[in-house]
Amino acid sequence: MKRLLILLFFFTALSGIQAQWLWDYGFRLGASNYLGDIGGKELTRRDFVADMKLAKTRWDAGAFVRYKWRPQIMFKLAFDWIRIEGDDKLSSNPGRHYRNMNFKNDLLGPEATIEWVFYEDPDLGNTYRYRNSFKAYIFSGAGGVLSSPKTIYKGEYVKLKNFDIEGYNYKSFQFVIPMGVGFYFTIDKKHRIGFEMNYRKTFTDYLDDISGDYPDQEQIGDPNLTIRALAFDQAKIDENPGAYYSHTYGQKRGDPTHKDAYMTMTFSYSYVIRGKSSFYRAKRNAFFSRKRKMRKIRAKF
Repeated sequence: MKRLLILLFFFTALSGIQAQWLWDYGFRLGASNYLGDIGGKELTRRDFVADMKLAKTRWDAGAFVRYKWRPQIMFKLAFDWIRIEGDDKLSSNPGRHYRNMNFKNDLLGPEATIEWVFYEDPDLGNTYRYRNSFKAYIFSGAGGVLSSPKTIYKGEYVKLKNFDIEGYNYKSFQFVIPMGVGFYFTIDKKHRIGFEMNYRKTFTDYLDDISGDYPDQEQIGDPNLTIRALAFDQAKIDENPGAYYSHTYGQKRGDPTHKDAYMTMTFSYSYVIRGKSSFYRAKRNAFFSRKRKMRKIRAKF
């Protein structure tokens, strides 16, 4: 009986090595906010979260798949739909307020990240069953988004990229660098509940269609009244004639020295599926590739 128990323990430990929970897939939902030329209070453009307007918080919805390559290193591939918005009317800075711009932008695209686990509790509650665990990680990677800022004109949203208001035809697809921190709880080895804060650095200043100086009204000309209306809000100028001098050709419209960025905070759920470890695959392949020796049997007569 004792030998049987030892043998049973051996095979149980071996199966734990052979089969591991390597893959999980799921979805995430949360909030998003934009960091760019629209926002702030009485000051001009500032870095990171200083210009964030909580009133313009919108959403992030996405799906992902993750693979545990090493005990502390994981790869994640995700696809997100993120909406960002901004409105000058929320700013008390005269240059921004009387510019009177507003926009929304639906960002769609994938991103690939590497997660490094810096803290782990493999057995929550010290049950010695290792079914519930906790991991905290930092991550970074690369991604891309399709960007198309829009604004309200005559009661409808119009695509700002179609008008080249500042005379620059920027690209719709933009590269981003995601970076941040997150954590998740694994419940019963199969269910993961997580939270993630993701700051995405971009290489464009046109998520909001604002970057440089006001265009030349003479070059715009009367035939294209739409561009004139989008670039110069005459109603606001009439309310405050002094604003005209800071909202005319050659004057500052945006800040090209700071690129746009955006941030998301999401909750996630994923389901973990069982996979084979590299150790198990190596042993298994070695076993099946081994040539079995055939015993020679001599017939006796």
